[in-house]
Amino acid sequence: MNLYEIYFSPTGGTKKVADIMIKAMKKDAQEIDMIKDPDKILQTEFSEDDICLIAVPSYGGRIPSVTVDKFQKLQAKGTKAILVAVFGNRAVDDTLVEMQDILENAGFVCVVGVEAVAEHSLMHQFGTGRPDQQDEKELIRFSEQIMQKIETKMECMKVELPGNHNYREYNGVPLKPVANGKCTSCGICAKECPAGAISKDDPKVTDKSSFIPVLQIIRYASQELSTQCTVDDPVVVRQGQVHLVANCDRISFGCLHDGRFLFDEADA
Repeated sequence: MNLYEIYFSPTGGTKKVADIMIKAMKKDAQEIDMIKDPDKILQTEFSEDDICLIAVPSYGGRIPSVTVDKFQKLQAKGTKAILVAVFGNRAVDDTLVEMQDILENAGFVCVVGVEAVAEHSLMHQFGTGRPDQQDEKELIRFSEQIMQKIETKMECMKVELPGNHNYREYNGVPLKPVANGKCTSCGICAKECPAGAISKDDPKVTDKSSFIPVLQIIRYASQELSTQCTVDDPVVVRQGQVHLVANCDRISFGCLHDGRFLFDEADA
């Protein structure tokens, strides 16, 4: 039996939840990061005896669109799947049931679903510091119960997970970035974008239909820069040297360099 920790975690919250659960299972797990090594999941053969913990963030009550194609191409053989949907503000809505539908069509047996809270990927005042100590205790307890059920070979029936099979419509957040004349075309954002929404040949070109609401690409870029925030706006959310400035009708974001936004201007 092999245990797999599979996660799509652009800003780290989903990975943190998955790590807590895997550690509580007290077995060595093979890690599959769907961002850093997107092809690894397709190169792995999953057997009936294997267990996969599969964790994704919930975006607008749906699974990240960039993961759908990967999951649909998998060919499992009755592999047990522990589904984890992580949200930062409201609810997971149809995320778990959508995961279940896709993975069961790919040959998995979904034995349990977990809803977990993590700090919001954009607005950090929501779910600040979560998963916290109490969350960790609950995740550990639940993980131990899951493994006990599997190891004692209790019958793993198909679970009925919350959600609607007629999935809610989600067209993405209004944060649709475009580069202005201050963009230096360094390419860091294109390299790190988990959705592949930024052209590597011309980073000023973005695929707005593929963009997902994360600050990972800017967080990586900001590590290359030395800066100080001087922005004064109604809402300023800081993540290291990354700054998201929001008001009623416009969102600006990017990495500051010498007081200038290198990548900004997104209409809300």
